[in-house]
Amino acid sequence: MLTQPDSPKPSPPPPPESTELTTTEPPSSTTTTSASVSVSAATSSDETGNPSPSPDPSQNRPQIPITWPSGGTLTLDWVTNLMSTFDWSSRNLRPSELPTVLPLEAFDGLILTASKILHKEPNCVPIEPDKDTVGASVVVVGDVHGQLHDVLFLLKDSGYPCESRFYVFNGDYVDRGAWGLETFLLLLAWKVFMPHRVFLLRGNHESKYCTSVYGFEKEVLAKYGDNNKGKHVYRKCLGCFEGLPLASIIAGRVYTAHGGVFRNIPATPSKRAKGKKNRKVILSAESVPLSLGSLEELSKARRTVLNPPWEGPNLIPGDVLWSDPSMKPGLSPNNERGIGLLWGPDCTEDFLKKFGLKLIIRSHEGPDAREKRPGLGGMDEGYTIDHVVPSGKLITVFSAPDYPQFQATEERYKNKGAYIVLNSPNFDTPIFHSFEASIPRPKVNPYYDFEDVIDSDEELDLTKMVESS
Repeated sequence: MLTQPDSPKPSPPPPPESTELTTTEPPSSTTTTSASVSVSAATSSDETGNPSPSPDPSQNRPQIPITWPSGGTLTLDWVTNLMSTFDWSSRNLRPSELPTVLPLEAFDGLILTASKILHKEPNCVPIEPDKDTVGASVVVVGDVHGQLHDVLFLLKDSGYPCESRFYVFNGDYVDRGAWGLETFLLLLAWKVFMPHRVFLLRGNHESKYCTSVYGFEKEVLAKYGDNNKGKHVYRKCLGCFEGLPLASIIAGRVYTAHGGVFRNIPATPSKRAKGKKNRKVILSAESVPLSLGSLEELSKARRTVLNPPWEGPNLIPGDVLWSDPSMKPGLSPNNERGIGLLWGPDCTEDFLKKFGLKLIIRSHEGPDAREKRPGLGGMDEGYTIDHVVPSGKLITVFSAPDYPQFQATEERYKNKGAYIVLNSPNFDTPIFHSFEASIPRPKVNPYYDFEDVIDSDEELDLTKMVESS
């Protein structure tokens, strides 16, 4: 049986201030903010072993259940009500009571509307904020991993999406944290409300394999039932994951993707076997020397897969979602993870120069992953500047503070989360905002065996991935 972790103790934040970053080390003048929330103690457990929360007198009971509006047109009030209702329910209701808050009919309306929008977007979404609009900005957010209360704080701290404020979320909405479903749904609500201002990209955890290992599947079944309803909700989420774009390019200057760059897929040679007319010999993409791919190749990759392939001709989705930077020059297979690539500063320079870019902003690595990466900075502040090259920079941003929510080691990382703001007119000078976790979090048990699963996704169980596909 899984054990209930102790609630982490908050540490006092430094005074907030802001600066534009030009150095390779996270300076102390980066904006840092903290979030304090009131939460009631759990006094008993439900039949699933999750603590039963006591009512929180500081929060008014919202009007529930939430209903899907006729015609499917969302308003700002509807979206912000969904946010506050999810916050309230996480503190006052058992997980199994979520259907009383968001009935299946409302879930279906939201997930189907969002899926239609997402599936129509290209693999690499062009984001073109008006450089002449005063105060125009793009907020780039990294992994959030089901840490609902930190996402709620981030949205309020950076300002809600609006006509002059764009958002790019860089994937990994679910798994590990206890509120992956609520987190993903509230971001979908923002997408439906402002489809040309809010952009959701896919992370490696938006897959059947990862969600079956790191908790999201069990979370959904715990909340909507281990029956047809729960399985329906999970299947619809998987279908929505398949529609998430792989990358974006902001103002023609900034490439964002969850993992990073990708390989060139060589054209099929036109050798013919003896006696067989018009039969082509197909060479494995892994059998040729690695080189960087083109944006045209990215646009043609098949992203509608439950699990990005680690072999075969469709390797670009796996590269974009799973790859990591390295301080070693060159492009090589990412053997630690079993999928994707490792790329050095020379590849960052080649990629930026080839496509006329100034920045690569990626995510994918939290404090647990970074402590095992020699030569790369830690994730204490929620971001690192990994490569500084003549054409620009490579940045990693991670937006889940005090991660992971459930940690097997006694000493926690106590990392900050961060988001990046890109301002007009060029949108290529990153301003970093670090923030503390919203703690203590409501009491809840994990949905995966965090003491035994592979740490930090560092190696795929390929047998399980095949089975899950």
